[in-house]
Amino acid sequence: MATLQNSSIVCSSSSSSSWDRSGGIIRATLNVPRTMKNISLSGLRSKGIVEELELPDFTDRKLSPININTFKRNDNNCHDPLVIAKLYAILEAVADRVEMHKNIGEQRNNWNSLLLTSINALTLAAAAMTGMAATSAIGGGAPVAALKLSSTVMYLSATGMLSIINKIQPSQLVEEQRNAARLFKQLHNQIQTIIEMGNPATSDVKEMMEKVLALDKAYPLPLLGAMLKKFPGNVEPAVWWPEQRRRQAKGLDGKKGWNGWNGKLEEEMREIIGVIRKKDKADYLRLGGKALKLNKFLAIGGPVLTGLAALGSAFVGSPNHGSWAVVLGIVAGALASVVNTFEHGGQVGMVFEMYRSNAGFFELMEESIESNLIEKDMGRRENGELFEMKVALQLGRSLSQLRDLATSSSCKEEEEIEEFASKLF
Repeated sequence: MATLQNSSIVCSSSSSSSWDRSGGIIRATLNVPRTMKNISLSGLRSKGIVEELELPDFTDRKLSPININTFKRNDNNCHDPLVIAKLYAILEAVADRVEMHKNIGEQRNNWNSLLLTSINALTLAAAAMTGMAATSAIGGGAPVAALKLSSTVMYLSATGMLSIINKIQPSQLVEEQRNAARLFKQLHNQIQTIIEMGNPATSDVKEMMEKVLALDKAYPLPLLGAMLKKFPGNVEPAVWWPEQRRRQAKGLDGKKGWNGWNGKLEEEMREIIGVIRKKDKADYLRLGGKALKLNKFLAIGGPVLTGLAALGSAFVGSPNHGSWAVVLGIVAGALASVVNTFEHGGQVGMVFEMYRSNAGFFELMEESIESNLIEKDMGRRENGELFEMKVALQLGRSLSQLRDLATSSSCKEEEEIEEFASKLF
């Protein structure tokens, strides 16, 4: 095989060109001799070929027809790699929390159903044994004593288990985990939106961190030490967000000092706050108070009834207390099963937590609107048109319906307002 050396390049070739009149294109053909078809490129050095071809220097701005400045990255629009990395780290942590709350919620839902079934089975079995002991009390002997002892032990066990289950309220724990999983998913979507919109700032990282920690505090995973109070003295809205802070100036419409806000929109938002505070939030706090009172009554009543049933079953067959002991042992046990089923089967604790969470939703809306209205710098507010659309969507209304609600509420006194702000729940 012939070898091509860069010092002596001999090429004999012939070329021909033709002009295409129809398209205005020059067509050229290059005829390569047969001796160059089997050339080995192993000895070819790029430096020599470039020197012999004597190509022009295209890095010279005067000779180059391309403006190389167009290929430079605009530093004003570039992404900070560290900020992006931090947001992705928070994103992974949030996704992990979603799975944790989901799994623990399923586990505690199983607690509720299994403990309900087990306690009711113990109570009804103890009531049946009490009746059997009463019918066998005439003959006396060991069988009666065994039935009495068994029913008493089962009632006492049911009393202890009811006291524990009424303290932790598994159905309420399940609702807490459902809310936590939903809110962490919402936060996950918010972080993804910030990343996809581009140009995130360090303040976004700080804000997302605060939101994660606030959710951890609002919906703790452990039961001992950090569990939320299931029977608080006063019903207050759930709070799962950090303190509202001043935003950075991020106007979307490009008009300085306006940012989608005007006097009419501000007055509309003030009227919406009034309706939310007087109707929606107040109504859910009222319903939450009723659910809390009912749950307290049932939580106390269940163990008391099983304890009375245990006392009655212990005195079955006694010559002085035989009649009332049988009635107390059977009837109190049956009533305890009814109360337990109504409380945990009906998930009264979950209903209370749902009302509390709904009141928190309206509390968050109220704070969000107020924080925008208090801010005097329009550039630091959220864009007015976008904010109005968000409020309408959160309340399940169209923009026209939202404006009609604000107009109708401004014409009425506080006692005359009948319509709720939200149409979702």
